[in-house]
Amino acid sequence: MTGRMDQDPDGAEARRTDPLVRLSLEQLRQRSSMKWRTHPRDVLPLWVAEMDVPLAPAVVEALQAAIELGDTGYPWGTAYAEALAAFAAERWRWDGVRVERTAIVPDVMLGIVEVLRLLTDPGDSVVVCSPVYPPFYAFVSHDARVVVEARLGADLRIDPDALEDAFVRARGDGRRAVFLLSNPHNPTGVVHTRAELEAVADLARRHGVRVVSDEIHAPLVLPGAVFTPFLSVPGAENAFALASASKAWNLAGLKAALALAGPEAADELRLLPEEVGHGPSHLGVLAHTAAFRKGGDWLDDLLVGLDANRDLLGRLAADHLPGVRCHRPEGTYLAWLDCTRLGLHTEGGGDGPGVVTDLAGPARFFLDRARVALSSGHVFGSGGEGHVRLNFATSPAVLREAVTRMGRALREL
Repeated sequence: MTGRMDQDPDGAEARRTDPLVRLSLEQLRQRSSMKWRTHPRDVLPLWVAEMDVPLAPAVVEALQAAIELGDTGYPWGTAYAEALAAFAAERWRWDGVRVERTAIVPDVMLGIVEVLRLLTDPGDSVVVCSPVYPPFYAFVSHDARVVVEARLGADLRIDPDALEDAFVRARGDGRRAVFLLSNPHNPTGVVHTRAELEAVADLARRHGVRVVSDEIHAPLVLPGAVFTPFLSVPGAENAFALASASKAWNLAGLKAALALAGPEAADELRLLPEEVGHGPSHLGVLAHTAAFRKGGDWLDDLLVGLDANRDLLGRLAADHLPGVRCHRPEGTYLAWLDCTRLGLHTEGGGDGPGVVTDLAGPARFFLDRARVALSSGHVFGSGGEGHVRLNFATSPAVLREAVTRMGRALREL
């Protein structure tokens, strides 16, 4: 590690309220989570979706109070849903979260699986817009549903023609089908517009496809874009959404999420098995509730920092990564880097979509030659080959060092 890591040429003093500049690299290396323990100590981990931030004070306060009381039993009540409803009304000007049409689930992906079980049978189809979050493939396939891909367009946005074609294929032989939407989209950072989502809802209605929207990154929309809850658009009354504070407040280890049903899907949500609600952590419910209810100021500071890092990454990529196209994300803290012109994706095969820790092509190259861990594009499905996903929710110093290392490795090719 170079001496630059102890200095910050990107204005940490000006960002002193930014959670991204609060922890040193040595503090981060003491963490025992997947991000910091999967690779050796000399690797800078910019892969899995964990942020390099301390917890929001509101979350710390809620957890400390529960621990002091020994309040570590089973979750109860509707406070989580009420907190999300208030957050949605304030942030998204949407009053459509109805507590009676919500259910607590262990986390977003397990909630998605349970909703898919309400809407489909084994052998039915689940449409995804590839490249997309690898667990969409893994969880769907492991539950005996068939993944049908609809490739994103060249602009990395939903391609209505490709989506309609996928809906037709998914509904073949009268099978039931669901469109599993990533809103905002992971890994590209695209924030779908209201018009785009209205078109999705119209297509889904016309073809008899149900929609399940993964909105785990919804609070992480950056300046220049506006988040639209899928359930807020006309035609989405029979859809479902999954929400959580886990990405925006870095709470992945505190399991809890909410399933939301549109008014026409409320009866189906009531069929969710009672035991599903036993899976969330009580501490998780308390933490997520506190985040939505009292963590707004912390989130605002984080968004300022992420916006600054987004700009910094763009400059660094232009300076150090010739031949790499860095798509500017509109939301999330994930950047999608097109490395196809480097010719590295012909090296290695990998195990295909859904295998999150598998590496091939440019991700393997940057790990081996630059000691920077990125997510390998091929695990995101069709269209991901030759790409990498970079997590920029880290300090400016770590981000600068990582991209500098990547550039040095390319120059040594």
